[in-house]
Amino acid sequence: MTVKTLFLAWQADRNQGWFPIGQLDADVEGSEYRFHYTRGAERAQKNAEFPLLMEFPYLREKYQSSELFPIFKNRLMSPKRPEFAEYLRSLDLSERADPIQILAANEGRRVTDSYEVFPKIEKREDGSFTCRFFLHGSRFTNQRAQDRIKSLKPEEKLHVALQPNNPATGLAVQIQTEDYYMIGWAPRYLVKDIAKAIMESHTDCQAHVVGFSPQAAPLKQRLLIELSGRWDEYAPMSGEDFQSLVD
Repeated sequence: MTVKTLFLAWQADRNQGWFPIGQLDADVEGSEYRFHYTRGAERAQKNAEFPLLMEFPYLREKYQSSELFPIFKNRLMSPKRPEFAEYLRSLDLSERADPIQILAANEGRRVTDSYEVFPKIEKREDGSFTCRFFLHGSRFTNQRAQDRIKSLKPEEKLHVALQPNNPATGLAVQIQTEDYYMIGWAPRYLVKDIAKAIMESHTDCQAHVVGFSPQAAPLKQRLLIELSGRWDEYAPMSGEDFQSLVD
């Protein structure tokens, strides 16, 4: 049995940011899917009036199904659509990619709600890791930076830098080009883990462009980035918000 883990995040508003509110453990080959809320949901309820999901109505329950839960399934493009193959290529995925791999890559965004999906970062035995995400916040950069984004090429190297005093989020992780254009940010729910890697490792985190989604894609899903780094003692995604609310 190969279990893959995704987290579900909810955005309250721009100032209150993102809360990791649930965990999905999926065994695609065995048709077994399990979901539970995390302490991030409890904090989101207290601080931002997070409404529990209709299909998961109880905060301290485990949910299990032989099929992918609708809130995740509805974030997948139908394989029957003519642009499906191009869509997979834009995510750097093969035609054999399963639904969990697709969700891990596309962030599960929909214009009709405030949820995103992201995969659990796996720390290798030597402490190294890689993760992928779409560039966030590019619409808040200046026109020269937005023009620079359009000229980026696959495999082009990028810089990663801590921003300790972001007006909206406090601590943030900036993404910069090698010629020092600040083009956007890493997702807020990855900031703590990336920041730990920058502060702990003996070498800086490295990032590069993976590829671009078609122009028809939402702006938030245009530029796909891969970031790599290393932790010494730190265990990723181990903070309180990621802790389960059930045994």
